[in-house]
Amino acid sequence: MKNDVLKVYGIVDPAVMQTRSAEALAGAAVKAVRGGATLLQYRDKTGGTREMIEAVRAIRAAVAGSGVPVLVNDRVGIALAAGAEGVHVGQDDMAPEDARRLLGSNAIIGLSIKTEAEVDAAPLDLLDYVCIGAVFATTSKADANAPIGLEGCRTLVERIRKRIPDFPVGAISGITAQSAGSLIRAGVDGVAVISEIFANGDIEAAARALADAVDAAVHNAS
Repeated sequence: MKNDVLKVYGIVDPAVMQTRSAEALAGAAVKAVRGGATLLQYRDKTGGTREMIEAVRAIRAAVAGSGVPVLVNDRVGIALAAGAEGVHVGQDDMAPEDARRLLGSNAIIGLSIKTEAEVDAAPLDLLDYVCIGAVFATTSKADANAPIGLEGCRTLVERIRKRIPDFPVGAISGITAQSAGSLIRAGVDGVAVISEIFANGDIEAAARALADAVDAAVHNAS
């Protein structure tokens, strides 16, 4: 996977959007892509299996032709059934090795990391990217970890890149258009957000603001 796929990583969460309508979730995803989202994830911690499959299928159909991959948080079975492009797993979810075995070599598989020990243990050769976080405090995730901050993020990026230079790395949690640039300067390739896009009254404009912030930081660094 190319590093720039992580540029604006929009996470569609029914709890944040306060709707379980597959049509509404798909419509929101389309607006995010129009604004500049380069990767989408469906994250649903309480939904039923059938409604989750329906939602992922609707999102994939809505953004078909855009080139934006759709991943599923944690639920490998949902990803398989809905035909998603891959999954994102956490430290307590299915092991990346098992996800790769089930989904195959072409699937996109990402992993959350937050400590140096997790960086060292991560099977980077089986992963397409990692996401560092929680970077900043957030209200979008009830299970969010204590934030590691900008310097903590920078330290983990450097540790990852010592293992594999240019390995795709994103950052997640509490990120806004105002803080996105600082994270790009800390070495990440992109930012993963929930509320900053999907709790916004203008989803397309919010995604565009993030994309512009990332572009500006990349341009200024070059």
